Parts: sequence; C-alpha cells; structure tokens
Amino acid sequence: MELFGITASFLFPTLLIVLLLLLVYVILKNYQNRRNFPPSPPKLPIIGNLHQLKKPPHRALHNLSQKYGPVMLLQLGSIPTLVVSSAEAAKEVLKTRDSDFCTRPPLATPKRLSYNYVDIGFAPYGEYWRDVRKICVNEVFSVKRVQSFSAVRAEEVAALVDSMSRSSSTSRGALINVYQKFICLTDQVACRVSFGKNYHQQHTNDNDENLPVELKQAFNELGVVLQSFSASDLFPKVGWIVDRITGFHGRVEKCFHSLDKFFQQVLDEHLDPNKPKPDYEDVIDVLLNVEKDSRLSNGRRLMSDNIKAIIMNLYIAGADTSAITMSWAMAELIRNPQAMEKVQEEVISYVGKNKEKVEETDLQHFPYLKMVVNETLRLHPPAPLLIPRECMVNSTVGGYDVKRKTRVIINAWAIGRNPAYWEKPNEFYPERFVDNSMDIRGMQNFEFLPFGGGRRGCPGIHMGLVMVELALANLLYCFNWELPGGMNKEDVNMEETSGLANRMKYPVHLVPVKV
Repeated sequence: MELFGITASFLFPTLLIVLLLLLVYVILKNYQNRRNFPPSPPKLPIIGNLHQLKKPPHRALHNLSQKYGPVMLLQLGSIPTLVVSSAEAAKEVLKTRDSDFCTRPPLATPKRLSYNYVDIGFAPYGEYWRDVRKICVNEVFSVKRVQSFSAVRAEEVAALVDSMSRSSSTSRGALINVYQKFICLTDQVACRVSFGKNYHQQHTNDNDENLPVELKQAFNELGVVLQSFSASDLFPKVGWIVDRITGFHGRVEKCFHSLDKFFQQVLDEHLDPNKPKPDYEDVIDVLLNVEKDSRLSNGRRLMSDNIKAIIMNLYIAGADTSAITMSWAMAELIRNPQAMEKVQEEVISYVGKNKEKVEETDLQHFPYLKMVVNETLRLHPPAPLLIPRECMVNSTVGGYDVKRKTRVIINAWAIGRNPAYWEKPNEFYPERFVDNSMDIRGMQNFEFLPFGGGRRGCPGIHMGLVMVELALANLLYCFNWELPGGMNKEDVNMEETSGLANRMKYPVHLVPVKV
C-alpha cells in the first residue's frame, strides 16, 4: 500500500502536467489556425508555388491574383512571399506601414555585387542605409547636380541623332534596332556621369579600345544576373549547391571580379593628383569629396567599396531602365501614329523647324510628351515587380496577418493595368493624364508605381525622366519614323522577355526619315 501511495503521488502530478501541456498545445494550435493569413494557391512539397510562376512572372502573378485576390501568400521554395496587386494594399506596404516593410531581403547575387550590401538599393534598412540615401539625395540626385550633367546628355543625344542622320541619308530605308541605339546612348551617358569619361563604343561602328571585350561582357552580365532567379534566394540552406552546379555562382563571381577591377581602376584615376582637371564633377568625384568632408553615423566614412557599390546601383538604374522605357515608348508611338504626330507637332510648334536639336530647357513646354512617357511607364514599367521588400515585424496587409521575414512583392505592372483605377487599362491613351496631378514618386498615388514608393522608392526619378524625355523629343523632332516595308502597325510584336526586367522580347526595328 505504501508503494502504491508513492506511485500515485508521483503519477497524478505527472499526468496533470502532461494534460496541461496538451491543453496549452491545443490552445496554441487553435490560435495559429485562427490567424488570418492571406489566401494561397495549392502548393507542392519542397518547391511550393514555384511551378505556378510561369514566364513572364509579373503576368503569372497577375493571373493568380485574379483568382486568389490582390493580397495573396505564395511559398516560393522555402520563402513565404506576399504578393500585392492593388493600390490599396500597396499603400499599406509603402506608406501606412512603411516602417514594417522598408528593409530588403538578403538576396545572394545583390549581396556579392553590392560588396555585402553597402549600396543604396539593396542595403537593409538601418542607420547606414539612411546615411547613404541622404548623401545620394543631397549630393548625387539633387536638381542642381542633375542639371550639371546636362551638357553630357546633350552631346550624347546629338551624337545619336547624327549617327541616325548618316544612316538615313546613305541608305534610304535603313533599319534601326531601337533598343540597341537606346542602350548605347544610356550606357554612354551613365559612364560619363559616373566615371567622367566614356568607356563604351561610340555611336559609329568604329572600334573602341577603351573597353575590353571581357568588360563589355561584365556590364552585360551585371544586368542579367541581378534580374535572374538564384536558387540560393529560394532555398537559402541548400540553394548554393544548385547555383554552383548550374554555374550561376561562377557567372556572378566572374562578373563581380571584372567590374571590381574596372571600378578600382577608375577610382585610382580619380585619386591621381596629376590627372587633368575635369569640365564637371562626375559621381565618383562627388562621392570622394563626401568621403573627405563628412562622416557617416558612428564615425564611419565612405570607403572604396561603398563608392563602388553605389556606382553599380547608379549604372544599372541609369542605363537599362531608361533604354527599356524609350524602347516601349517608340513601339507604342509607331502603333499609335496619331499620338506620335501630336508629340511632333507639340515639339515643332515650340522649337520651330529650323533648329538642329531640342534643348533640355525646352522640355518643360512639352506636356503631351510627358503624358506619353507616363502612359508608357504605366503600361510597361521597366521593373514590373519592383525590388522585393521584407517584413521586419509581424504585421497586417489588407486585413491579413503577415509574419516577420515574409518576402513582399508589389506587382506594379498589375496595378497599372487594373480596371478599377484605369479606364480601358490595356490601351495606350496618353490623354488620360490630362489635368492629372498624379504623383509619380509613389508617395500619394499608389495606382501608378513605376519607380516604387515610400522611403525605399527610387531617388533618381528626375535624372531618369530627363534622359528619357530629351532623347525622345530629339528623335521625334529630327525624324519621321516608319515601319519596314510591308509591315503594318498591328504586326509590331509587343511580347515581353521572361526575366524580371520588362524588355521587349523582339526589339522593334524602325526606319528614320530625316525631316
């Protein structure tokens, strides 16, 4: 009996503890089940919803949102990913709860190419990012600084017009690959603005010894690898193995080392006390002056890696996105000849018929041209899914719970074509922006987000828009544009590439006819 009493005195408290633990488990389980997570498509083991992310991804995500709603939760590999496809939900992420969603996810390729996140685009939210953004806004992207580069833009646009004029006069009907011409233009402007001189091939067909073949390939690769999916980003624990097997890791490393060597060479040239005095301060000059004259928080200074990382951001943002936008604009205008004629009449009526070019100071007098650019950005944002964000704390969007560390994608392409905000959303109709004071910066109007929004929005909007408007104004002033013989406007292929950048799959070829 005594033994039974001892056993009972031990057993009953043990059972009580077990029952209490079970009760706590049930309560917690019920609480988890009661949490209001966004709707999700069915997923497969291991890969989650990756099989549903068909190409191009912004269209695939838009199609899913038609069924599961403007706030949906996907599992991309091992990463929970919130996809936002409405202006109301975007406003919550970018404004109402911006402090919850203002950091970047730790992506492998940007980490390497940004020297471990010491840039402005991919750096995590914090003291360092605030310091660098402040420097860039005040010193690099200020109105005064953008104006200081006006001569560079004017010279390069004039060189482009001159090369097209020669093609037009020597060979009537000569075809122009519009994207190739635009990327050549924006590459050269980005080089001169960032580095102080042009390292790229000129508009002519002459060979340029300044830029070795391997460096040209590195610049091309930079855009490709940044806009590609990495297995490490979808499966952080094991994806690095896949990236090495597929050779993707090697591509990134080769690209990084080629660009790092080049950036260091340019920095050394700028630090040479015997170098000739430049006509203007390029971005490296500006950042080197900041390095000498000001400190970051905690007494830190900008070092060479910081400057290289920022230059990498500026080069990608300044060259590729502008060329993409101009290509889509020309494709839409050739398909809508009335809109093209209206832009040409607007420019000619102000500038006159006898000038050689349109000046940058003329741009403020071309409201319809600005409408054309806005409409192009609405239909064809160059980065249709923007740069991903990451939820920093447990939060909510659209009444749904969002867990910390959830990756957040805003589908700017889908929002720009949503019939709830835009009448006939798939039509090119610049007049929709007449008397429309819509804020293109993504601070107030969230149905139009070509440059993102909130505190992580693109700080170089003004620099990019000036480049696009100046080039288009000059090309439409100096030339009439025609399709190749036998081709109708309906034949222009408007398909997109399958990557994260919204390029034309089949670049449009046009015939410039000198006015």
